[in-house]
Amino acid sequence: MAVETEDPARRLNPRLVDADWMVMRGMAREISQVAARLGAPGRVVIDYGCGSMPYRPLFEAAGCRYLGADVDGAPEVAIDAAGRMAVDDASADLVVSFQVLEHVRDLAPYFAEVRRVLKPDGRLVLSTHGTWLYHPHPEDHRRWTRQGLTHEIEAMGFVVEDCRPVLGPLAWTTVLRLTAWRFAMAKIPLIGALLGYLFAVAMNLRAWIEDAVTPAWVTADNACVYVTVSRLGAGAG
Repeated sequence: MAVETEDPARRLNPRLVDADWMVMRGMAREISQVAARLGAPGRVVIDYGCGSMPYRPLFEAAGCRYLGADVDGAPEVAIDAAGRMAVDDASADLVVSFQVLEHVRDLAPYFAEVRRVLKPDGRLVLSTHGTWLYHPHPEDHRRWTRQGLTHEIEAMGFVVEDCRPVLGPLAWTTVLRLTAWRFAMAKIPLIGALLGYLFAVAMNLRAWIEDAVTPAWVTADNACVYVTVSRLGAGAG
């Protein structure tokens, strides 16, 4: 359940020459705000499907005890083949899971495990795609509208308190075109990389302008990524 991009520094500090600059900077902004608001000294954060743990510094800066959990690599918490984390029941103040949900084939056991490890007053911080290209890791199953994602989370025993959109439709269509062209330019001998960098700067600046002029109500229901905060519903656990 690792994240798609395994360069933690680039996720927190993306470069203007990166094709997903707008997506990564938007996610870093929203997750940073959540970490500052929900994090506190001594709180335990479990990153469910942590990958390279790119957002670890944000929660540790708030004083949290951060534990990465994944099926491979070298996380602090192992996840077995059934998706169960090697931690006690009700042991986490926060469970965070970034860009994992779209890769999960069966959502019920995934959310059941989150409910198991969360304390009664804990929070689930989850991000996933509204719209993006197919990217198996090792599988890729879903995209959500805001309404659909909220309904899916709440059907699994949670109450969604916040759902923050990242990147509106004008900008993410530009980013999708940029991503496709970068793949094509990379195949050009000698000058392909340079052309790709120059093209990325131009398209990213265009996307930045497009996102700035897109009304908030449009972005809210047509985002590239949603960052959500949820609490356990009554009777869940």
